[in-house]
Amino acid sequence: MAGVVILTGAGVSAESGLGTFRDVGGLWTRYDLTEVATPEGFARNPALVHDFYNARRANALDAAPNAAHLALARLLDARPDVTLVTQNIDDLHERGGARAVIHMHGQITRARCAACDHRWDAPRVMDRSDACPACARPATRPDIVWFGEMPYHMDRIADALAACDLFVAIGTSGEVYPAAGFVEEAAAFGAETLEINLEPSAPGRFDRVIQGPATEAVPAWVAEVLAT
Repeated sequence: MAGVVILTGAGVSAESGLGTFRDVGGLWTRYDLTEVATPEGFARNPALVHDFYNARRANALDAAPNAAHLALARLLDARPDVTLVTQNIDDLHERGGARAVIHMHGQITRARCAACDHRWDAPRVMDRSDACPACARPATRPDIVWFGEMPYHMDRIADALAACDLFVAIGTSGEVYPAAGFVEEAAAFGAETLEINLEPSAPGRFDRVIQGPATEAVPAWVAEVLAT
């Protein structure tokens, strides 16, 4: 087996204590995301948006990588042909030992200037009055891809999907595009497809489904791959 693309979603970090978006009680049900996860919401009320992401940043920084993050890092170390793409904005993959993670939705630990597009490491707490270190304008925002914005690194991801023999989706709802279309894209190029999730996101979309918590199912699958 060569050329593996792995896509991870919120389900990988849920067992580290980070909230998912679409489950009952998830972030969808507790916040109006049009107010905290869109450019328009930020323009209307930047203080509210910073408060939301400051809380998420604290949650992420206080969390620890779990067995799924550690297993995927082992796989990347052993298999240079594996590309890890994540929808998650936390840094738990990196703190679990993974290198060269493609963050298609940005990172909670990074800041971005809405005026000049400069990017830098975010402090634990950000404020609407923070000045950009490059242009000095108070236009800093989290370096997060909001609804209505183009995800990062799409060309790199498209190239990886076109070349892979196996596409694996782990802990993702399969409802948010363009990531939701990756399985069909990979399959169109002849790749085998696998989903690892608590429940199948959409029956029949994947060639194989492994059900179970990420902290159990992912290490078991990684051990299976490394044994071949």
